[in-house]
Amino acid sequence: MSPLALVTGAAHRLGKTFALTLARLGYDILLHYHSAENEALQTQTEIESLGSRVISAQADLTDPPQIESLISNLESLDVLVNSAAFMPGGNVDALSIENWDTSLDLNLRAPFLLAQSASKKMTNGGLIVNITDMGAQKAWSRYPSYTVSKAALESLTRILARALAPNIRVNAIAPGFVLQSDIVPPEEWERLIKRVPLKRPARTEEIASALEFLLKNEYITGQTIVVDGGYSLV
Repeated sequence: MSPLALVTGAAHRLGKTFALTLARLGYDILLHYHSAENEALQTQTEIESLGSRVISAQADLTDPPQIESLISNLESLDVLVNSAAFMPGGNVDALSIENWDTSLDLNLRAPFLLAQSASKKMTNGGLIVNITDMGAQKAWSRYPSYTVSKAALESLTRILARALAPNIRVNAIAPGFVLQSDIVPPEEWERLIKRVPLKRPARTEEIASALEFLLKNEYITGQTIVVDGGYSLV
């Protein structure tokens, strides 16, 4: 029986990339999505074409009971990738309480609750990978709740790594600019890319290779791998 990996936010963008990477490495996939049902079906088809089994599961990860139901019926779990995230824009004086709470609930509380539940299913050991952001080390005043949540997620990664060792390893991947978001205008995107020392966005496979590295190197835990083309140096 193939090992099982749960990827949150796996319907599209980087979550899809992580799910496909794991499928190519021989994992069956528990494909979580929230509202992107059509994209989830497309991703499921692509994963199945690689020969992996897929279980699609819709859940709102800001609701703790739905997190519990996502994992409770699993017999075992080998890998958890916490990729789902919410990035609302808004300066400090304009960000709504609702967007602040949603960011912290999805980007920080959900990975914690998922790790709690997943660790009980990783009876033969396992790997948890939190997807943070190079912005965790920046002072992005236009995205305060997102930046705070990702910085806290890196701290949580270290705490979980220590608490769940030696059987479960916990690490993080902090991507740089990869896929342009709808909330970033094209001219702003171009300006940001020009500031990256390598002068280009990352390719999705370059981010995915960090996950593959963490799967293969079993002596790494509590670390954040930054894949940002040098932007953290700016």
